Amino acid sequence: MTPPRLATAAPAIATPGVPELLRALGDRMEPSTIDPALRLSIPKDDVANPELSIVIPAMNERITIADFVDWCKEGMARAGVRGEILIVDSSSDETPEIALAHGARVLRTPKRGLGRAYIDAIPYVRGRYVLMGDADCTYDFREITGFVVKFRAGYEFVMGSRFRGYIEPDSMLRLHRYFGTPLTTWILNVLYNTAFTDIHCGMRGMSKEALLRIELESQSWEYASEMVLKSVCLGLRTTEVPVRFLKDREGRLSHMKRGGWMEPWRAGWINLRAMLLYGADYFLLRPGLAVLAAGLALTLPVTAGPVKFGPVTLSLYWMLFGMALSVVGLQGFFLGCIVQTLYGYSATASRRWVEMFPYDRGMAVSGGLLLGGLAAVAPLIAEYMAMGLRLSTSAGTAHYLAVTGLLLIAMSFINFGSTLVLHAVTLRARRRLGTRK
Repeated sequence: MTPPRLATAAPAIATPGVPELLRALGDRMEPSTIDPALRLSIPKDDVANPELSIVIPAMNERITIADFVDWCKEGMARAGVRGEILIVDSSSDETPEIALAHGARVLRTPKRGLGRAYIDAIPYVRGRYVLMGDADCTYDFREITGFVVKFRAGYEFVMGSRFRGYIEPDSMLRLHRYFGTPLTTWILNVLYNTAFTDIHCGMRGMSKEALLRIELESQSWEYASEMVLKSVCLGLRTTEVPVRFLKDREGRLSHMKRGGWMEPWRAGWINLRAMLLYGADYFLLRPGLAVLAAGLALTLPVTAGPVKFGPVTLSLYWMLFGMALSVVGLQGFFLGCIVQTLYGYSATASRRWVEMFPYDRGMAVSGGLLLGGLAAVAPLIAEYMAMGLRLSTSAGTAHYLAVTGLLLIAMSFINFGSTLVLHAVTLRARRRLGTRK
């Protein structure tokens, strides 16, 4: 369908801008009370009280946008769902007026990133469920019944999977299909004990409530990984549905290819970075506890002197190694606690560590560790003074005891500092702790 030509009172040599075209095609253009840079245009045949919102970022998609909007309408009719189509547009071509002419709402935004497009769209989403994807007709939105069925069954996050569905020949770069996507999906599944098959599938959906709870922050490609990671951390009820992935239309160059040969690698890196950042506690909390336990096992038994375990003798050097492990492990554990509190995916996760390490108890424990450490170091200091500011070249009981004492002193300062930071972070996050479920 070709959008109608628009009459304008301007001279023939003048070309109407996008705002004028949108006003002519739609009933009204509403300025945003949230961000003055946003403008919402509403079509004449707008849908009231939609159950489903199809939210799609678009930039210069005039080749496909008409068919895409028609596909969405066909898909909603097949699925028996009342829905709206919201195009989040930052185009410099005719994409927005074509979308509006075909019955989609158009939210005009500045060009500021794929993830940011979804953030901008959230206040304008009216449906109970949100389905996301691309406007390039590579994902077949004529087949959305699987998503609707899962939503109505109570699932909060529904991922599409190209690998469980259909991938048209030559529609997906070999680098992505056989290396990038399987590798990063495997990494995420290992790190978070999940069973996704295609974490980079652009066709995905969630309930509006879940979309609000994840508090999307990513501005670019990494939004995809952030959604998946936060769905896991929040414990959302999650499932997958097969989807069809098709080739680009003739004459259209994907945004990934427009960015040059480095763009796939850059996108892969920022998605991997998102996995590490939003899962920082995974690499800190439990590994920290494991390293701390190993360090203490090497240090504490040797406090009174060397200990033999079969052919192995734990001596002073093993103690020093254990001391290093203990310090690293304890610091990692506390950093993991702080990260979980700072992210605050849920009130339970955020409160857990504050309740486990209350301020008064933390200060008392720090004081006790410090006094214990000083007491353990005192015999070696006395020996040092008695020998004219010298230490014996042979390691005696005082040397072993002093290593344990130094460890206790280090643990005292780590506990003190971490308790302060933990409670400082809690003060900043208190508003969220009181409002989240």
